[in-house]
Amino acid sequence: MYAASSAVTAPTRPYRPQPSGSGPYLAPAPGTGTVAGIPGGRTRRAQGTGTQPLSGRLDLSGPQGAQLRAAVASVQRICPEFHPVQVLRRGGRSVLLVGTVGRMTAVAKCLMDHSPAWAERFQQEIAAYRAFVRHRPPVRVPRLVAADPDDCTLVVERMPGRVAALQRHPSEAPARADVRAALGAICRVNLWRPPAGLFDAPLDYGRRIARYHDLGLLTDRDLGDLQKLMHGLSHIQGQFSHGDALLNNVLLSPAGPVLLDWDNAGWYLPGYDLATLWSVLGEAPAARRQVSQLAQAAGPAARDAFLVNLMLVLTREIRRYETAVQRSMREPAPAETPGAMVPGAMAAGEEQRLLLRRLHDDCQMARRAVRAAVGTR
Repeated sequence: MYAASSAVTAPTRPYRPQPSGSGPYLAPAPGTGTVAGIPGGRTRRAQGTGTQPLSGRLDLSGPQGAQLRAAVASVQRICPEFHPVQVLRRGGRSVLLVGTVGRMTAVAKCLMDHSPAWAERFQQEIAAYRAFVRHRPPVRVPRLVAADPDDCTLVVERMPGRVAALQRHPSEAPARADVRAALGAICRVNLWRPPAGLFDAPLDYGRRIARYHDLGLLTDRDLGDLQKLMHGLSHIQGQFSHGDALLNNVLLSPAGPVLLDWDNAGWYLPGYDLATLWSVLGEAPAARRQVSQLAQAAGPAARDAFLVNLMLVLTREIRRYETAVQRSMREPAPAETPGAMVPGAMAAGEEQRLLLRRLHDDCQMARRAVRAAVGTR
């Protein structure tokens, strides 16, 4: 086994990453909305098992009420029976609502940022759910209720269960049974061969490698090494992948794992989903070792594909959290405490910095593995 395997056992520094929002079927993030009738006006937490009946009504007043009213109107244009009950998540780009459609509980997702890149991604997610109506994947997925790709609005059933992790990068090792269930579901997806034409290739590897190099995230040697591995993989058949195989996109339901958020689904080099899962298992070295061994079991070509995927996934995560840290440093302190930082903001910034340091360590391990693989060619 090459350096990728030894990297799995390397110690990592402790960290506590900030929650990432956790997906559309989870409890609402703090401060994302209110439900009338709850003491103190606090947001009602969505039940993790999905078995509790929903009740109440949305509070559409306040400065952000217009955004919620627009989202509700978009949903009810395509699904008049949808009765909104709770806000699951509200951000600058999208609003997620939970409500009822007849006797069924449903989740509605409305894109508020209709810029071309985000609209295209949203439309890909709708296309995936539509494809699943006739061509069911080998894992459980939420059933499509209604969708409008032009208005970027999607309604799917709300599945019962709990997510395998509430954070993008869990601060504690997930339960072994949860990782095993997630890994089994991901492997079943990777073995699926959907009919031709249903999905495309969302990732242009050559362009992504060149872009990260231009941004200074990959060195000249990284560029050359990855290009050499890619040249040797030109004959490799693509593998269907979920495209965002994070633990917070895996819902553990009584009937088995459910995979959520299919907006990145398509054809990748083999091992992309396994590389994504490996990247968020920093607190579970044994699970990382299992993922790495599984990804490389098919031989040198599988190893090389996994390493290329791993470098790109880790570089993407580094870029994501570097941007978050820079943004937190630019945020001004409250007016009542000029020059001071809010304790919560300080803690969140420190969590992100610790996570970023771990990601850089992981990327160094992957870089050494890539160089070892190039040396055997």
